[in-house]
Amino acid sequence: MRLSSVPLRLSRSPALLALALPLAAALAFSDETLDKVPKSEGYCSRILRAQGTRREGYTEFSLRVEGDPDFYKPGTSYRVTLSAAPPSYFRGFTLIALKENREGDKEEDHAGTFQIIDEEETQFMSNCPVAVTESTPRRRTRIQVFWIAPPAGTGCVILKASIVQKRIIYFQDEGSLTKKLCEQDSMFDGVTDKPILDCCACGTAKYRLTFYGNWSEKTHPKDYPRRANHWSAIIGGSHSKNYVLWEYGGYASEGVKQVAELGSPVKMEEEIRQQSDEVLTVIKAKAQWPAWQPLNVRAAPSAEFSVDRTRHLMSFLTMMGPSPDWNVGLSAEDLCTKDCGWVQKVVQDLIPWDAGTDSGVTYESPNKPTIPQEKIRPLTSLDHPQSPFYDPEGGSITQVARVVIERIARKGEQCNIVPDNVDDIVADLAPEEKDEDDTPETCIYSNWSPWSACSSSTCDKGKRMRQRMLKAQLDLSVPCPDTQDFQPCMGPGCSDEDGSTCTMSEWITWSPCSISCGMGMRSRERYVKQFPEDGSVCMLPTEETEKCTVNEECSSSSCLMTEWGEWDECSATCGMGMKKRHRMVKMSPADGSMCKAETSQAEKCMMPECHTIPCLLSPWSEWSDCSVTCGKGMRTRQRMLKSLAELGDCNEELEQVEKCMLPECPIDCELTEWSQWSECNKSCGKGHMIRTRMIQMEPQFGGAPCPETVQRKKCRVRKCRNPSLQKLRWREARESRRSEQLREESDGEQFPGCRMRPWTAWSECTNLCGGGIQERYMTVKKRFQSSQFTSCKDKKEIRACNVHPC
Repeated sequence: MRLSSVPLRLSRSPALLALALPLAAALAFSDETLDKVPKSEGYCSRILRAQGTRREGYTEFSLRVEGDPDFYKPGTSYRVTLSAAPPSYFRGFTLIALKENREGDKEEDHAGTFQIIDEEETQFMSNCPVAVTESTPRRRTRIQVFWIAPPAGTGCVILKASIVQKRIIYFQDEGSLTKKLCEQDSMFDGVTDKPILDCCACGTAKYRLTFYGNWSEKTHPKDYPRRANHWSAIIGGSHSKNYVLWEYGGYASEGVKQVAELGSPVKMEEEIRQQSDEVLTVIKAKAQWPAWQPLNVRAAPSAEFSVDRTRHLMSFLTMMGPSPDWNVGLSAEDLCTKDCGWVQKVVQDLIPWDAGTDSGVTYESPNKPTIPQEKIRPLTSLDHPQSPFYDPEGGSITQVARVVIERIARKGEQCNIVPDNVDDIVADLAPEEKDEDDTPETCIYSNWSPWSACSSSTCDKGKRMRQRMLKAQLDLSVPCPDTQDFQPCMGPGCSDEDGSTCTMSEWITWSPCSISCGMGMRSRERYVKQFPEDGSVCMLPTEETEKCTVNEECSSSSCLMTEWGEWDECSATCGMGMKKRHRMVKMSPADGSMCKAETSQAEKCMMPECHTIPCLLSPWSEWSDCSVTCGKGMRTRQRMLKSLAELGDCNEELEQVEKCMLPECPIDCELTEWSQWSECNKSCGKGHMIRTRMIQMEPQFGGAPCPETVQRKKCRVRKCRNPSLQKLRWREARESRRSEQLREESDGEQFPGCRMRPWTAWSECTNLCGGGIQERYMTVKKRFQSSQFTSCKDKKEIRACNVHPC
C-alpha cells in the first residue's frame, strides 16, 4: 500500500472527535496560556507555545529517529518512533517538525512532511494538518510515522513531541521529546556520521540482549526459503568509540564478511578479541533453527554483557540465512546517557542490510562476489525486481527482527544515584512493578504460580521463580512475554544492617566449550557488587569451571552438524504422504574426508481421510515470466484441481496474477509530418526550396535517435535576362502600382462570390539559418449567398527564408 503524505481525516462520530482531538488542547491550554496567544495566530502556533504541566529531566518518554542520525539527507524517508518505557504509557500525543528558530505560526515554518503508517493509531490533526496526533485517545506505549526530509537548503530541523498521560501533559524544548537534525553535506552521502560523545557515567552496568526473530513465511511470504531458514549465531561486543565492528557507509572486515556470507562468527570473534584494550565484553548467543518459533516453544536467544565509562558502546550482528550477504544488527549503540547514567532499556526494530561482498538478489542466489567490494548499506524495497523485499511503489521493508537491551545490574558507585545496596540491586535486577498489566490482549495465560523458595539459604544473594502457562497466542506477529518470572532474594535472616554481608552479581553465562569436538572445559564468572561494610574480605568464589562435551564420539573423521530443522509440510493434503527435514554441516572432518552423516530425513505422515476434503489442489507453479520485456507488466502462476468432481464443488482460485516491473522501455524519437515545400528562393535561374518537420518527442532510455528535420531540393523557374536599367525600373514601378492596386481592391470582390480581407504580415522564420519557412494568410470577409462558386476559401502562402548556411 502506498503511504500517503496527504493529510488524512478519518470520519469519526461527533462524540469521539470531541474526546480525541480536543483532549490535548483541553488539558494543555489553560485560560491564562490561551490569553497570551494573539488571536490572529493559527492553531499550530498555539500547540507549540502552550506548555501545560512540564517536567524536566525525565526519560520515560522518548522521540527517536531510526538509526539515531544527527543529519538528514534531503528528500529521504525516516521512521520516527514515539515511545514510553514500561510501566509508563500515554493516551494522546502531538508530533510536529519545525525549521530551526521558527515559531510555527506560518506555513513556511514547518519542514518536511509526515506519512501515516497505521491509520488506527495516528492521523493528521484537523486544525493543524502538518501535525500528527492520535486517532483514538486510548492507552498506548508506542507509535510510528514516516518523516520525509525537506529539500536541500532548508537547514536544521527540530522534531518536537508532546505527550498526554492521564491528566498530565509533557512538552519539552530540549530533552528526550525533542530531536534536532541538520542537513547533511553531500560529500558525506552514504557514510555513517554519528558523533559519539564522551561518557561521564560512573561505575559499570550489566545488560541483557534478547533477539526476537520475526522473519517468517507469514510476514515475508515472497520466495520465503522454507528449507534451512535460520539466524546465525549472534556475535558482537561492548567497546570504545575507537573501535568499529561495522557501520553503514563503511566496508565489511573479513570477520564481518564471513558472518554475512557463511554465518560463521569465528573470524569475527578473533577480530574482536584482538582489540582487547578497546573491548570489555564479547557478546555471543546461539543460532536459531528455524528462523522463527513461538516463545512458548523456544526461548529467544540472549546474551549478557557489561559496559563502563570508556567502553560504553555495543555492536552486534547476525546473518539472515540463507542469503547472499544479508544481516541485521546494531552499530555503536550508546548505553551512556547525557546525565551521566546508564540507559535502562533499548528496543529497536531491525531491517536487513547488505554487507557489500556478494551481488546476489534473492535468498538462494548463487555466490557472486562483489568486485570491487561495496559499502555496507540498508536494503530497500527498490533494489531489484527479483528481491524478496521488492515493492514497485517503494514502500518500507517490514521489520525482520527486534532486539531488546535491558539493564539488569550496576556495579560500583554511580554518579547520579546513591551507592548500590541490596535494595538497589533488587531494583536493578527485578522487573519494575506495573500499575496495570501490559500483557498483550492476544496472549492468553494461566495465573502465576506461587513464588518458589529462595535459591540461597545463606546471606549470599539468590533468586526465586514463578511460572505461568501460555494457553493461546491469537496474533503471531505480537510477541508474548516470558512464561517465567525471576526475582532476587536473600536467605532468611539476612538484611542490609549485617555489616559482613558480601553481595555478589549473578553468574555471567558460560563461555563456549574450549574445543569444537570431544571433551573440553568452559567457565563462567561473577563479580562483587558490594563489599562487606565491616572491611572483611569477601571469600565467595568469582569464577567456576566445568567440563563440557561437544559431539563426544567425535574423531578426526567426525563432522559437526547443526540441529535438525523443522519438518516440512506433508506432501499430501489428505491421506498418506511424506515429510522431510534437513540439517547442515557446521564443520567438516579434520582429516579432510567426506562427511558421512545424513543431512536429510523423511518419514510418513497421515492427513485426514481424502473423502472428507472435497477440494484437493496441487502446489502453486512457479511464477511465469513478466508479460513484457520492459516497463510494467503482469505475471501469473497456476495450480490444478486434484480431487474428483463428484467429491464436491471447489471454489478455490486456480490462477493468481500480480504486477511485475522491469527496466523502462526505450522510447524512439517522434517527429511531425513534413511541411509543404517552400517557394523557390530565386525568381529566375537555379535556386532551391525546403521543407521542415518538428521534434515531438526526444529519444529516451536508449531509443532511436532523431533523423533530419530539414530537407532541400533544387528548383529552376526560368532563365534570367539582363534588361537595361531603365526597363528594370519601369518593371519595378509597374509591379509596385499593381501591388497597390491589389491592396486597394482587397476589400472588393477578388474571387467570384466572396470578398476577402488583406493578406496578413509574414510570420517569423522557423529557423535562424539553414533554411526555414514563413507563412501568411488571407481570410474570407464576406461570402455572397447568391454565388454558386465554391472557391471562396481562406488562402495561405508559404515561402523560404534564412537559407544561408548555419
